[in-house]
Order: sequence, then C-alpha cells, then structure tokens
Amino acid sequence: MSIALEQHQIEIEANLRAWQGKPLLREIYAGFYERIVQQIDTALPGAIVEIGSGVGNLKSRLPHSISTDLFPNPWLDIVCDGYELPFADGSLSHLILFDVFHHLRAPGAFFREARRALQPQGRVIVFDPFISLASWPVYGLLHHEPVAINAPINHATELPRPRDYYAAQGNATRLFFRDEGVGWPKGWEVFHREAFSAFHYVLSGGFSKPAMYPAGMLGALRGMDGVLSCLPRVFAARCLVGLRPREGRWAGEKVGK
Repeated sequence: MSIALEQHQIEIEANLRAWQGKPLLREIYAGFYERIVQQIDTALPGAIVEIGSGVGNLKSRLPHSISTDLFPNPWLDIVCDGYELPFADGSLSHLILFDVFHHLRAPGAFFREARRALQPQGRVIVFDPFISLASWPVYGLLHHEPVAINAPINHATELPRPRDYYAAQGNATRLFFRDEGVGWPKGWEVFHREAFSAFHYVLSGGFSKPAMYPAGMLGALRGMDGVLSCLPRVFAARCLVGLRPREGRWAGEKVGK
C-alpha cells in the first residue's frame, strides 16, 4: 500500500469519528443525500451502487445501496475501484459518486466501465465540489487536495494498473459546466445539472474543522444559500450532475454553458 493510500485510510477513520460526534454535519449531509435521492429512478431494476463510499454515510438514506471503496472496512459491502466493477453486465440501475469524481484520474475510463455495468436506462449521479469565485479560495487554501483548474485532464478510456492517488477538485466544474465538456462523455447525456451555494456546509467546518456557527442557524444559512444559488458562478460550492447512456450516435451536445 502506497503512502498516499495509507493516508486515505487514516482520513477515513478520522471522518468516521467526526461523523459520529458532529450532529450538525449529519444534518447537512442529509440534505445533500436528499438531492441525490431525487435523481434516482426507483422504477429501474438493478442494484444501486456507491463508488468510494468512505465511511458509508449514504446508507443512512439509501440503506439498500451497495457501498464500495478501496479498503476493507466493516461497514462496506465490496472492495473495488470504479475502473473494474465486480458486477455483471447490465446489472446495475445507478452508480453514485459522492465526492469521488474528482479522484478519477481518467474519468472516461470510469464511464466506459459504467456503461458496461449499468442497464440501458441506468444512471450515474455525481456530487462534487463546484469551483466558483467564492469557493475557489476555500478549496484552494483550506483543503489539502489541489483544485487543478488548469491542469490537463486525462481523457483516456482505459487506465491500466497500477493506479495511484489522484485529486483535482475542479474537474467536475470544467467537464460538466464549462466548454471543456463539449461532447463529453461520448455516448452519454446529462439529464440533470445544478451548481448551488453551500455556505452552510463550508462554515460547518466539514469533517476536519470546528463549526463556525451553532446548529440553530442551519435553517437560516440554508435559506441564504438558496438565494445565492441564483448566481452559481459567483457563489456555488457544490454541484450535482446526473447522466444516462444515450441511445444512438453521440450528437456532440454542449455540456457546459
């Protein structure tokens, strides 16, 4: 196990302690999970799988989902990565990536594998950082992972082993909301895309820092975020994207505006 992967496991254990001891954080994430659930088509047959589940918090809202990650932990169902899914062709209805997309060194390779494992109407749901004028300093200065807003993105559709640790917090913003995402990913359509303000999350301190406001202010901050979300390029800090396989030839739709 490399040093980077060992560090990942250390962070997972620290996040578990924070999750158990910080009710405000659990309430904030409940709102995030509700956004994800709204993009799930319950009529689709097949399993719902979360890639990179971390401490498995999504099960608090989707108890029947399958949780996966790179490391064996008691709360996980399967150990795997997103490039080699241990599921039969067409057996899944949804793949959920919560704060995982920006860790995909070759996102196109993931979508190739997702196309294999998902049933024809299956969905990929991505919840990730959004880089705006307001969030860039937060992610760039207060988070250990790089924003990498101008770094090259690997568009390969295969990523052979060995696979090392990777992070680029700006990738979802670039590929789904800007012109860099024109015609990508090939063979998929974006059926849902939103970027929204999340000061109620940022000021909570997340998993690693103390909250900057009392729990009683959460409702007011959520209300403020609802207003500020009208200007996502300025204030947004989170994004939610839903994708599904497109029938027929890819039409080169512009993904970002």
